[in-house]
Amino acid sequence: MANIEEKVESLIKEKIENIGYELYDVEYSKEGKNYYLRIFIDKPEGIDLTDCEKVNDEINDILDEANYIKEQYFLEVSSPGIERVLRKDKHLEQNIGTEINIKLFKKDENGNKEYQGILKKFDESSIELEENIIIERKNIAQIKTIYHW
Repeated sequence: MANIEEKVESLIKEKIENIGYELYDVEYSKEGKNYYLRIFIDKPEGIDLTDCEKVNDEINDILDEANYIKEQYFLEVSSPGIERVLRKDKHLEQNIGTEINIKLFKKDENGNKEYQGILKKFDESSIELEENIIIERKNIAQIKTIYHW
């Protein structure tokens, strides 16, 4: 499914940027019997429903013409939210010094399945938190920013 995400991203990225938004991420997933193509957009002042509608209208025909996805799917355009999923290196780079939550696929050798801390640095194989906690990326299920209300 990552291949579909990459194809869709390269197809719509320029169009979305040309109308004043950042393409934050593309996610294609199956949930139950349904497929979802989620397009996450952003801009400095935040995203509202009008922004989502505008982007949806701009990319809908492009996606239909390209026909990358053979299954019937639901298209969702939204903001990445306050607590953002960090899937790409650019997301990690933008959040160095930020408090994050890391969920692992399974418990590690210390018996932990989740870590929370300040993102210090990362490379292609690991993520390091300020407390000198190093986690191998292959063991990470999800990384999210943390927003304190």
